[in-house]
Amino acid sequence: VQLQASGGGLVQIGGSLRLSCAASGRSFSRYDMAWFRQGPGREREFVAAITSIRESTFYADSVKGRFTISRDNARNTVYLQMNSLKPEDTAVYYCVADRTGGGTYVSPRKYDYWGQGTLVTVSS
Repeated sequence: VQLQASGGGLVQIGGSLRLSCAASGRSFSRYDMAWFRQGPGREREFVAAITSIRESTFYADSVKGRFTISRDNARNTVYLQMNSLKPEDTAVYYCVADRTGGGTYVSPRKYDYWGQGTLVTVSS
């Protein structure tokens, strides 16, 4: 599967953005999907995940209550709605996918497919 993330940009503190990730290929509904991010001078970190069947969601503590991950299987797309943005949310956001269904959702090693990333900058 190929992943194309979009929707990044410059936003003010407290603002909102919605990231989209369009997936090519078949059987999108069978993939666990997630977002990771890497900020300047920081390690790559888990942001949010949504499972393939039950569409269960998981979030990093740092974004819980502010970000929402969702998917539209008819459109082969996963979304990340980001509200109440903070400067520490500034990062390149990566869309990722896994077909196997195993592993730990917060671990990057679980995911076989990575998109190219989209930059989010939160500034005053």
